[in-house]
Amino acid sequence: MKKFIYTILFALLMAPNFIQAQEEAGAVGSIMSFPVVYKYDEKVTWYFDLSGTTFAETEDLYIWIWSPSEPDAGHWENSSDFAKLKYEGNKVWSFTLTPTVYFSKTPAEIAASAGFWFRLKNKTGSKQSGVANVPYTDFSSFYTANELIRAYPTKPTIDKGVSILFNANLAPGFAGATSVHMHSGLNNWDIKQEYQAWLPDIVEKTKLKDLGNGFYKMDLVPKDYYNAPDGYVMENLVFLMVKDDWAGTTPDQVLYAGEYIPPPPPVFGFYPLQISQKDFLGMSRKNNEPGVTKLIYTINAGTKVIAGEFTGGTAEIKGFVNLVSELNGIPGLTEIHVLVKDNKDKTISDTTIPLKTLDK
Repeated sequence: MKKFIYTILFALLMAPNFIQAQEEAGAVGSIMSFPVVYKYDEKVTWYFDLSGTTFAETEDLYIWIWSPSEPDAGHWENSSDFAKLKYEGNKVWSFTLTPTVYFSKTPAEIAASAGFWFRLKNKTGSKQSGVANVPYTDFSSFYTANELIRAYPTKPTIDKGVSILFNANLAPGFAGATSVHMHSGLNNWDIKQEYQAWLPDIVEKTKLKDLGNGFYKMDLVPKDYYNAPDGYVMENLVFLMVKDDWAGTTPDQVLYAGEYIPPPPPVFGFYPLQISQKDFLGMSRKNNEPGVTKLIYTINAGTKVIAGEFTGGTAEIKGFVNLVSELNGIPGLTEIHVLVKDNKDKTISDTTIPLKTLDK
């Protein structure tokens, strides 16, 4: 507990955001890892969802991490190239590392630390995210659990990673294996990835990672691994493990897919529903796609052109246009034309709105 409290205080009081005035970009969203589970001496990629921040897709971003150690110490105002993130699209950035190498720590030292505490920032440190922590899943209990198979998550989805652990010590005939491979498919073998021992590229693709002492791991993203077509609905992942060149096999195994719940569709609207040129025109868009952070509007009212933008996040972007002042002194208007686009140049609304005639 003392170590945890110290880490929080250090993050809030000693982190470089107190060196100079900073622009707060917002909180880091969901963080995912691939592999889903990994050892500290294994290469891993962290994925950061920054759709709720003000970081632009064109910005170069860097990680500033101070626990378990501070690899880029002394370079807050000029981050090193080794700390640069990779842009993956849709406001998601990634960072690939081998923790023991990056932090110059042993697995035991990393395990004894307070975890992976960091900020994401621009090159000069003038813009930064909130303090965040990369979650880590300790799977060491599998070594003593007497389980043949364990999956993280237990119910995978088609477009997210899954790690499948295998205890060959519990599989008859697997003693002395030089390699273990996965023969598998989606939806009761509808789409297959067979283990074909005579094809070197397939041998490599289906090969499990040897964790030592008879334990193995397979890491994959189902859509990519099986080359599933867009829109394919995954119901289950079926597989069996194979020793060497089919010298032994396990019984068939099955992982049932997690329920896919698509996000609610975006909803855009103007309010109030009836307006005059002496009203405020409001507009709102909820359930925005990742990376959509602005509504950019152009209003044509006779010869008058009004342009501007509203900012927000995934949950909602909204704002008001002051027609009272913008259209002051323009007589006889019966309608306005409103074009609304997002920051990706997608047209959200292209409509003509009638104006109520006010009594004189």
